[in-house]
Amino acid sequence: MRINLILIFMVLSHALSAQDQLKGIVSESSTGKVLPLPGANVYWLGSSIGAVTLEDGTFQLPYKFSYNKLVISYVGFKTDTLTVNENSYINHILQSSEELDAVEIKTRNIPTRKSYLKAANTFTVTKSELLKAACCNLSESFETNPSIDVNFADAVSGTKQIKMLGLNSPYILIATENIPTIRGASQAYGLSFIPGTWVESIQITKGTGSVVNGFESIAGQINAELVKPSSDDKLFVNLYGASSERLELNTHINTEVSDKWSTGLYLHGNTHQEKHDVNDDGFLDMPLYNQINVLNRWQYTNLEKGFVSFINLRYLNDEKQAGQVEFNPDTDKGTTNFWGSEINTERFEVAAKLGYVNPEIPYQSFGLQTSFSHHNQDSYFGLNLYDIQHNSFYSNLVYNTIISDSRHKVKTGLSFTYDHYDELVNTDIYERTENSIGGFFEYAYDNLDKLTMTAGIRVDQHNRLGFFVTPRFHLRYTPWEKSALRFSIGRGKRSANIFAENQNMFSSSRQINIVNSGGKIYGLDPEIAWNYGVSYLQGFNLFDRKADVTFDFYRTDFQKQVIVDWENPFEVNFYNLEGESYANSFQFEFNYNAFEGFDIRTAYKYYDIKTDYNSGKLEKPLIPEHRLFANTSYETEITKNGSQWKFDATYNWLSQQRFPSTVLSSAEYQLDDKTPTIATLNLQVTKVFSPKFEVYLGGENVTNVRQSNPVISADNPFGSNFDSNFVYGPIYGSMYYAGLRYRIK
Repeated sequence: MRINLILIFMVLSHALSAQDQLKGIVSESSTGKVLPLPGANVYWLGSSIGAVTLEDGTFQLPYKFSYNKLVISYVGFKTDTLTVNENSYINHILQSSEELDAVEIKTRNIPTRKSYLKAANTFTVTKSELLKAACCNLSESFETNPSIDVNFADAVSGTKQIKMLGLNSPYILIATENIPTIRGASQAYGLSFIPGTWVESIQITKGTGSVVNGFESIAGQINAELVKPSSDDKLFVNLYGASSERLELNTHINTEVSDKWSTGLYLHGNTHQEKHDVNDDGFLDMPLYNQINVLNRWQYTNLEKGFVSFINLRYLNDEKQAGQVEFNPDTDKGTTNFWGSEINTERFEVAAKLGYVNPEIPYQSFGLQTSFSHHNQDSYFGLNLYDIQHNSFYSNLVYNTIISDSRHKVKTGLSFTYDHYDELVNTDIYERTENSIGGFFEYAYDNLDKLTMTAGIRVDQHNRLGFFVTPRFHLRYTPWEKSALRFSIGRGKRSANIFAENQNMFSSSRQINIVNSGGKIYGLDPEIAWNYGVSYLQGFNLFDRKADVTFDFYRTDFQKQVIVDWENPFEVNFYNLEGESYANSFQFEFNYNAFEGFDIRTAYKYYDIKTDYNSGKLEKPLIPEHRLFANTSYETEITKNGSQWKFDATYNWLSQQRFPSTVLSSAEYQLDDKTPTIATLNLQVTKVFSPKFEVYLGGENVTNVRQSNPVISADNPFGSNFDSNFVYGPIYGSMYYAGLRYRIK
């Protein structure tokens, strides 16, 4: 069967590469001489198939008998439309336009951009979307996005976690400029280590990702593109303050060192030192913290020789204190006076990217990505100790070229990863080294009209996971105008860092048990899953305004999985899956530009996530089966002096969620099987006074929804029933904030 599929694929590829090509030359005669005209646009009318003339004025593009109108255009020349009845050489001279009428061009920033042409289901969250919320760090950048779920990890640390397709962030490959970043020791808190103002855009891929970025992606990929020193503001200042007495300051300073070198210094600091206990349970509703985050970024650009490179140097120091209001770390640490926690993280990283595009052959390019990080976390949670040190090195070499013509693209390369972990869990020491070397090959076909296909495969040799193959496949088909039908399938494999990824378990009295099965990572086997997805995007006009709808369905099937079992209220158990585990995710989304400046985005999401636990097949706990999402935004027209108003509102409704079982607990600590439903509303208004200065005011959870009992046995935190992991909604209640942004271009 596999051989037949390979033969069919080869025949299809050969047939596509043999497609007829229309060739020709475009010239101009404005000087009295007929000269070739490079850079002219040549395309078939009513299609997306086109080409740009080369230095000698020549072009070629796919030809079909059904194509009969060829458009040739160039700024300053009259646009011509030729009737083409046969595939014969085109020799055409464009005539100069003696007078060009004044044209008023209006552009509109699209906050979230969806592609009708890419094979993968990828969309881009732009800077304007990120500014719809306070967006103080990457974990808070998804509040206005229906594809990403955001909630608190526990009732103590104040950390927000994200989910995609119903799966936690460890199953998502999270990268910074395509270098995997949030992984290993940084998995629990790493999203809060990337300030929102540093992010230029975010690319989100649902389902299986590209083999170029590695083998770990299972539920999807999130890539954050950072601002560039050459294009960012010379000076940018963002000051933020919240009613909780949270303060943040972001400053960007960019300068041109020479005609080829630019550098940027990005400074971030945040602090929260006020104790809040709104629900009077004796525990802080949000931790006390300080963070200093510094990034120095260098950019080298030499387009004449085809080089672009970046060098990043970053240092982070993050300190958190949580627990009971009366806890004092100087006198109560390591005692049973009061329950408290401190999480102190220091991180240093250096990353470099080198890109080369052959000036003579633009479709040939090389890219080298490499990074090193040192991550050290010292922490305790009551009487539980957890320290981790993680040194990581990553390198990826990518070569791009084409086969025959630009419809057939190829990416190939080599990658290497090295990770060394040193962990202290109470009195137990866990130390291990992981390294892998792999190669990948990805073929992409794009006929620039109805079909785009990407087929990739990579092979890796890992010292603990062994030798394995990772296939990935994406297909996009356009059945009619403004539509995109996509299909994807792929395999992912990863090591489960059970302590780093589940640090919330330390904020409880649960006993930690690992059922050792002889595996090479904590005695457990690696996780392996297949992801299948189908998506349909349709754009249309509704009352002469743009709109689109999206339907998508994704299924993740685990062949192997490390189960995190919370079903005994006195234990958390880790063991290998025996049986079935899957996650089904369905989403419907509707976007509509109702009138000038006013956008509506609505979505409905359904989850069916079940796993065979030792106690039987159960729904995954604390995942809502149904979710409703709505976002509305309105922007007034920009005046002559650059002033503008912006308004934004986001509504989320979550259905009931299953609690882990508490039937073994004492009667006073037993919970219902399901949580109540939850609905929250966030608002923000921004006044832009000029291109240099703007202020914003907003509120999170303005309806003041609060979970009444986020901490179980809060009155006896050193007793056997204490647990802070039954969080399904907001803890603090309403929170209001204000800020300003100042920039010098």
